[in-house]
Amino acid sequence: MENSSDNTLKLTCLHERHVRLGAKMSPFAGFDMPIQYSSIVEEHNAVRNAAGLFDVSHMGEITISGPDARKFVNHVFTNDVSSLESGKIIYGMMLHGNGGTVDDLIVYKGPGEEDWLLVVNAANIAKDYAHLLSCTEGFDVKVTDRSDKWGQIALQGPDSERLLLTLPGMEACSSLGFYEFCTVTAEGTPVIVSRSGYTGEDGFEVYAAPALICEFWDKLLAAGALPCGLGCRDTLRFEAGLPLYGHELADDISPIEAGLGMFCKLDKTDGFIGCDALRSQKENGVNRKLVGIEVLDRAIPRAGYAVELEDETQIGTVTTGYRSISLDRSLCFALVDARYAALGTALKVRIHRHVFPAEVVRKRFYQTNYKK
Repeated sequence: MENSSDNTLKLTCLHERHVRLGAKMSPFAGFDMPIQYSSIVEEHNAVRNAAGLFDVSHMGEITISGPDARKFVNHVFTNDVSSLESGKIIYGMMLHGNGGTVDDLIVYKGPGEEDWLLVVNAANIAKDYAHLLSCTEGFDVKVTDRSDKWGQIALQGPDSERLLLTLPGMEACSSLGFYEFCTVTAEGTPVIVSRSGYTGEDGFEVYAAPALICEFWDKLLAAGALPCGLGCRDTLRFEAGLPLYGHELADDISPIEAGLGMFCKLDKTDGFIGCDALRSQKENGVNRKLVGIEVLDRAIPRAGYAVELEDETQIGTVTTGYRSISLDRSLCFALVDARYAALGTALKVRIHRHVFPAEVVRKRFYQTNYKK
């Protein structure tokens, strides 16, 4: 990745291609990123029904190495990597001591005992790197930010495997299960390929040197993948019930409040940073919870809108909301008073000057048929 000429926004290795394709560009997490090419609806439906291709080179890659690498990752990460095998991926969070979320991330276990890759959110690269460095005392590890050395694309949708196999050296990738990865060689260059994504569909995420990522992008578009922007990436992850840092997770929102306790292994032998705070929340309960809400109208809830009781008392705030493209329903995530978080609870959502009836529903709005 490289800096733009005015040194205010970073550009991914695919930036010129986005501009040539006529993408609508906008600042996101410090990068100039494509929001959409044709339309968010067309791109969203391409991922649900065929295959879409995303530039995710803005994401961060931080490696952990050294004799204490496994022990260190287990110390800073909520999920349990004590027995994680090579070629496996695991999702979880890094926390502050008070249980607030530094970031959510995925961890890749490399072939050697000292080989660990942490893939973090673009907006949090510098914060996460500083946090990791601050936690190294007492551990024989090396923490390295390699974000500028990698490009990354995400090929998502039911046709993704077929299209991936049109790339050189990808034959071994078809046998990957969900949240598994392998390292292959293409044009003499190492490539990491994982069966993972952020859309709720089958798909692959591919990491390689920027020049090779550009070649892969061109070949996959020629093979039939539709270029997709961050607009439909958000609508897709939302329908699948996946959180976005800064909305459903934040420095002041814990995984317990966000309903992600399953990714926090409170019984780990040595615990993890923030473990005691989460144990207390689990035992004593929390004052607020993240819920799914359906607005029983065509009005669209948006982040920041108030969630209310019948008497107009505000008891929560929308964190993400859309008119679902796949389901044609007005849906949102909201952080609400825990007393009103039960499924089926009748609520109201204030949209501009009007109040609309709503109901608490499951957060995973859309269920794919994908199985691997």
